[in-house]
Amino acid sequence: MAVIISGKEVSARVRSEVKAECEQLKSKGICPGLAVIIVGDDPASKVYVNNKKKACADVGFVSEEYALPAETTQEELLALVEKLNHRPEINGILCQLPLPKHLDEKAVINAISPMKDVDAFHPSNVGRIMIGDYHFLPCTPAGVMEMVHTAGIEVSGKNCVVIGRSNIVGKPMAMLLLHENGTVTICHSKTKNLKEICSNADILVAAVGKPKFVKGDMVKEGAVVLDVGINRDENGKLCGDVDFEEVEPKASYITPVPGGVGPMTIAMLMKNTLMAAKIQNNIE
Repeated sequence: MAVIISGKEVSARVRSEVKAECEQLKSKGICPGLAVIIVGDDPASKVYVNNKKKACADVGFVSEEYALPAETTQEELLALVEKLNHRPEINGILCQLPLPKHLDEKAVINAISPMKDVDAFHPSNVGRIMIGDYHFLPCTPAGVMEMVHTAGIEVSGKNCVVIGRSNIVGKPMAMLLLHENGTVTICHSKTKNLKEICSNADILVAAVGKPKFVKGDMVKEGAVVLDVGINRDENGKLCGDVDFEEVEPKASYITPVPGGVGPMTIAMLMKNTLMAAKIQNNIE
C-alpha cells in the first residue's frame, strides 16, 4: 500500500505560510498584488482564474482580473501587459493560456516583465532555472517538488523518469530533479522502450495528458509516482495520467487525482507572487 501524498494538506500549509508573510508585509505598508488576464471564454480557463482569485482573497493579496473579449487584438493585449508592468502595486502578472488562435502566446509571455512573471515562463526566467539561479519556478513542477520534500523523499542518486517534455511541466520538472542530483530521463511520444525505461524509475513523474496512461506493469515495486495529469475518464470522472487502481499497490508513495498536484499549482503561484512583492520592494 502506497503512502498517499495529499496536495490538499501540503497546499494548505503553503498557503498559511504565505498568508502569515503577507500580514508581515502589510505591516510595512505593502500588499502583494496579482493581475490575471483572460482572453475569450474558455470554460476551463474561467475555472482556473476563479480559483486564483479565491486563493488571493484567502492569503490576503489584492487581485485584479482582466477578462478580455475573444476578438482582442495583439496590440491591445500587449498594451495592457505594458500598463501592468509599470504599475508598482501589481507584483505579479499572468496571462491565462491557451490564448485564442490569432494571438501570439510567445510575444505575450516575452512582454511580461521577468520580475513580474509569476508563472516563470519568460525566457530569462527559464534560463535561470536551467543554471539553478532562479527567483521563480513554474508553479506545477514547484508544487511537485514541495510534495516530494514534505514527504521526506530523497531525490539524490535516484533514477528519475519524467514522461512529457512540455515547457510548462516536463522540461522544468526534469531540471528541478537534476538540481537535486537525480539521474533524469525525459520520455515523450518518440521514446522507444517506454515501458522498460519507466519500470526502472525510482521516481516517476507522469505529465503526458493522457488518462490512465501509466499502468501497473510500467512501475517498479516501491517507486514514487507523481501524477501531474488532470483528465476525464470514459465516464467523465476526473482522473490523472496514472491508472491509480493498478499502480497504487506497487508504489511506495503516490499523488492522487483529484487532490494531488492540482491544489499545489495555485499554492505555488501565491508563493511566487509573494516572492515578487518582496523582490520589488527590496525585502530579503
